[in-house]
Amino acid sequence: MRIIIAGDGKVGHMLTRQLSGEGHDLTLIDNDPNALEMTVERYDVLSIEGNCASMEVLRNAGVQKADLLITATGADEMNLLCCLTAHGMNPNLHTIARIRTPDYFESTYVMRKLFALSLIVNPERQAALEINRLLRYPGFLKREKFANGQVEIVELKIDKGSILANQPLKSLTQITHVQVLVCTVVRDGKAVIPDGEFVLKEEDHIYVTGSVKNLSLLLKNIGMATPKIRKVIIAGGGRNCFYLTQLLSKEGVHVKIIEKDRARCERLAEILPDAMVVEGDVSMRSVLDREKVREADAVVSMTGMDELNVILSMYANSVNVPQVITKLGRGENRELLSHLPVGSIVSPKDLCCDTITRYVRAMENQIGAAVAMHTIADGQAEAIEFVVDSSMKHIDIPLKNLSLKKNVLLASVTSGRNILVPNGDTALKAGDRVVVVTSGEVVIHQFDDIFNA
Repeated sequence: MRIIIAGDGKVGHMLTRQLSGEGHDLTLIDNDPNALEMTVERYDVLSIEGNCASMEVLRNAGVQKADLLITATGADEMNLLCCLTAHGMNPNLHTIARIRTPDYFESTYVMRKLFALSLIVNPERQAALEINRLLRYPGFLKREKFANGQVEIVELKIDKGSILANQPLKSLTQITHVQVLVCTVVRDGKAVIPDGEFVLKEEDHIYVTGSVKNLSLLLKNIGMATPKIRKVIIAGGGRNCFYLTQLLSKEGVHVKIIEKDRARCERLAEILPDAMVVEGDVSMRSVLDREKVREADAVVSMTGMDELNVILSMYANSVNVPQVITKLGRGENRELLSHLPVGSIVSPKDLCCDTITRYVRAMENQIGAAVAMHTIADGQAEAIEFVVDSSMKHIDIPLKNLSLKKNVLLASVTSGRNILVPNGDTALKAGDRVVVVTSGEVVIHQFDDIFNA
């Protein structure tokens, strides 16, 4: 497809890497010639320097022949104006806008047709929703939902002394007394899709799929269940903090926000009356001790500096805070951080790019396209959900009579209210929701792509 990306920042750069790797024809627009030069040197893309809302710039970028426009500049107003102008020049154009400002969220969603928006993405709000879900089930490092929330893939770490250490996966059900499936394991920084003979080791990060009920039982049965979160300390008072505090306050969680900027503290205190807002610098040990960080049920590090977030999370872990969550703005060093005690890692940029990539793939393949997609295992694998259609190949045939492509695993099948861990006798039927896990080397655009011809 012909895709225009306006904004060559963090999100724009990651999308360029992902979508150019999938063979799309990309054109980048940005005001910064140095940023464009660096991106063009790394990827096979075209670039246009200038204002993305200008008709002349859009015309030079080929908007009249483009299939999709993605706007990810630093200004929401610019993103909206660019989509509106481009759609006026090409009424058949699909448009995706990144909208981050809380004041604009409701109006742009309600009036998205007037703004000519096909999709709105809000990385900070997506991150807040993800963090809120993690806080509901302490123990999981990451949670991704599928099948309308009935099925999840969660990340766990095999700690020292865990009952899962040195056990083959074929014994998992016998040990845990619960029906789940380990679909991916990250060991020494490398992701593998294991079979039943694979033996788990301490320090492994495992990705487990199953029903929400069974995954909760798994935590309990392996001794990882922790008390419900009641007191949360959030470091940093940015957009992520606003969205997360709104969600937590509605659930009756006591939230304390620590922010060093006085003006921002005053604003947060005004718009978040149920939260306690404290002016302070979280890089100072005296502030952390004064605000009794060690007594919190959870600490969420979401300042604007990744390095500070990592240090704060390590400190919270050292004083035995039950749950620690670290927000990463960049996310490129996630593999290195997997060996550090920083708890769960959430990247707004990754969540945003996953949503956009799924939309792009759905545009290419209207029949059999993914309905959900999440990157797991430090970006080395993808978990993709499909809804089986009667027109698809390979349905009503036992899986033992079919051949899946290499590094592709069927993780779960949801048929009505029944959630199955598939085996050789499982036959997929129309209406089933199937979760597929694949290594990053294999790109799955539609359901039939998982099978060998």
